[in-house]
Formats: sequence, structure tokens, C-alpha cells
Amino acid sequence: MKPPLFVRELSDAERRALQAGLRSREAFTLRRAQILLASAGGQRPSAIAARVGCAVGTVHNAIRAFAGEGIACLTEKPHGPRDARPILDEAKTDPLKGILHQSPRRFGKARSTWTLDLLADVSFEQGLTPRRLSHEALRQAVKRLGSGWKRATQWITSPDPAYARKKKRGIG
Repeated sequence: MKPPLFVRELSDAERRALQAGLRSREAFTLRRAQILLASAGGQRPSAIAARVGCAVGTVHNAIRAFAGEGIACLTEKPHGPRDARPILDEAKTDPLKGILHQSPRRFGKARSTWTLDLLADVSFEQGLTPRRLSHEALRQAVKRLGSGWKRATQWITSPDPAYARKKKRGIG
């Protein structure tokens, strides 16, 4: 049987930081401080888990994190992947801009204005993306291009000289 896992002897500065962690607004910091102080007090991981209301594995993770990082383990780390890069990166935004400056009808679509879902379909069909992206991913790519995404009726114009007057009245 393995011996129980305990934290190493705490320095005065570490103990003060853990005591301050008990007053934190962040639940992660509070729980880690409770776990580490209880372990420094000689409690076994199973007893700490029952007292704090978490799994024994959580207690082990906190103790190991403290051994590796020290007091820095009291702050929660980002949960996302470290190398998250957008699929439509800088190299692919120029072809995307080229698509946006053409009519969807040139790509065999029945509309004359772009929607984000239509842009997702066309960018996949043209081989710009490895899979059909969500409209949110495309909205962000268009935003990175420096363009806003508005409904076409807000910025579309007409050669009709009375177009602005008709648009205000809701005709046309």
C-alpha cells in the first residue's frame, strides 16, 4: 500500500499566502488553500476530500501542483488548448475577402447577398476550409479582415434617385 500524500513543510510566507487564499472570492483558490492547509495540518487526502467536498483525486492534484509550482498553484490556469489558432488564418483571409467581393450567384447560389451560413458553404466548397465552419467562426474571420457584418439592407444602394426616400417609407 502506498503511503498517504502530504504537502511539504510550509514556510511562513507560504502559510500566509494560503491563509489569504481562504478569503479569496475565487472558489478554485479557496478550495486549493483549504486542501493545502489541511494537508499541512497532517490530515489524510481521503479525510480532506470528505471535509472539503471534493474527490480524493482533486486533493492529490492540489498537493502535486503545490509541490511543482508552489503558491502559484492557487491561481486557476486557462482551460483551452495552448495552441488554438483559427482555421481561417492570415494566409486564408485574402481568398475569403475575394469571395466576399463577388456575388454568391457566381458560386451557383440562389441569393445575391451573403449570409454567414452561405459563406461557410462556399468557403468549404472552394477548399478554403477543411470542414464547414460555424457562422460564428466566419463572423470572427470577417471581423479580422476589418469588415463588419451587417444586413445587406442597411448598406445596399440603388441607382434609383428616389431610393433613399422609398427606403425610409418602407417601399421598395
